[in-house]
Amino acid sequence: MIAFLQGKLVEAHPTHILIDVQGVGYHVLIPVSSYDRLPAPGNVCKILTHLAVREDAHILYGFMSSAERELFLLLVQTVSGIGPKIALNVLSGMTPTMFRGAVANNDVKGLSRIPGLGKKTAERVIVELKDKIGKVGEWEARSDERGATPAEEKLGDAVAALVALGYKQPDALKRIKAAQAVLGDDAELDRLVRAGLQQ
Repeated sequence: MIAFLQGKLVEAHPTHILIDVQGVGYHVLIPVSSYDRLPAPGNVCKILTHLAVREDAHILYGFMSSAERELFLLLVQTVSGIGPKIALNVLSGMTPTMFRGAVANNDVKGLSRIPGLGKKTAERVIVELKDKIGKVGEWEARSDERGATPAEEKLGDAVAALVALGYKQPDALKRIKAAQAVLGDDAELDRLVRAGLQQ
């Protein structure tokens, strides 16, 4: 699997880029949110990727942050009826934090504004992702509105790491809070995650 590409950005468009990696040009589909953070063409660019292999094509999807790539994969691998195109629309329509907040708060109306994501699909997204996002998504959205402290961001990242490893969101939050109580607010993220796994 191709995890990332680093090379000269040749072309940049809101939906795709062309990146030259040692003489090989890669066409990468991106969300608008990643386009906003690209360097100017001609500069070196590093972009995280996901390679989708189909019978008729190998397609690279690119993201300027790991949070975007994680949300993309969560959508295409977890929610029935959501393919890469709609997942890119979601990322183009809202940040990962806003999306998690919308799911946690049952915001069907907000999600249905995203092109390709009608009311029924938005309801299915909420039902299928509620356990994976839950209270942490609501907490993240509130923190984002008021500006999260570094300790709060670290807590959210640690919980997200456990959820990515297969833990249910409420259990992940409980484990990380217990680990944080033992290690203190200054504990590094990796120590917090390891301690959470041992709880």
